[in-house]
Amino acid sequence: MTEVASPPTGGLRAVGRFLEIQNLGLNLPFALAFLFLAARGLPSLATFVLIVIAFVAARNAGHSFNRWVDRRLDAANPRTRSRALAAGRASPSVALAFCAANAAVLVVAAYFLNPLAFVLAPVALAIVLGYSYTKRVTSFTTAFLGLVEAVTPAAVFIAVEGTLPLDVLWAVFGLLAWGTAFETIHSLGDLESDRALGLFSIPVRWGVERSVRLVPVLHATALVLLAVFGIALGLPLPYYLGLVAMAGLVAATDLRLAARPTESRVPFQRHFALSLCYLAGTLVAVFLPFGPVIPR
Repeated sequence: MTEVASPPTGGLRAVGRFLEIQNLGLNLPFALAFLFLAARGLPSLATFVLIVIAFVAARNAGHSFNRWVDRRLDAANPRTRSRALAAGRASPSVALAFCAANAAVLVVAAYFLNPLAFVLAPVALAIVLGYSYTKRVTSFTTAFLGLVEAVTPAAVFIAVEGTLPLDVLWAVFGLLAWGTAFETIHSLGDLESDRALGLFSIPVRWGVERSVRLVPVLHATALVLLAVFGIALGLPLPYYLGLVAMAGLVAATDLRLAARPTESRVPFQRHFALSLCYLAGTLVAVFLPFGPVIPR
């Protein structure tokens, strides 16, 4: 493919399409929920802004790097061949430059948060960027994406407190299970193209039936671990009602997946609603008349 010398045309709209900015909300509600929990209410404006900037920058760096790494694979996949790099509408060098700029923004934001956040920022970047290569070498690329999501609660608590309380590990492992389930669903939609391209995933390794059975187990594990996290923090009832709402929606989603295992679009879209349920339960638990989060 001949490299196009200029970035996507169309200004901000083209950049938004390249970044698939509409998908930013899939995980941002989780990040905000953990932010309010770590701050035990409203954080300072500076902390809020720096954490949101760091989250968006990490997401943008990982996304643009993934598009650069996968541009030739995307061109061979019917689902992704219209992406800007795969279709030749954007320059690979511009994508790399955009990745580097966002990585720098993340590191600078971490510097202004606290020393531990700054020291660990390269580790977070290595995880976020490293995911793009895992599908070439291991079937557990799905679990590696779960690890990318699992970074969120740890990173937010470190950013707010300057340390990682042990209680937060319940949320880390919960998001690991949650993200692994999400990527397993997504991989089911790409099963045939992954096989044709020689890529790895749990559905490629274990088959459709076993992968579909794994998803509700991972979802249930995630919800239980998030509930234990809430108990460890002493959170009031609304937090758990948010988890119940998530359980109801995810059960319906998993039933649909069992009937249509290779149609991942609806489960993908519902991920946003599920993360909103978690944020809503957290907001009510932290801010409404039940009182502030009980200090650890």
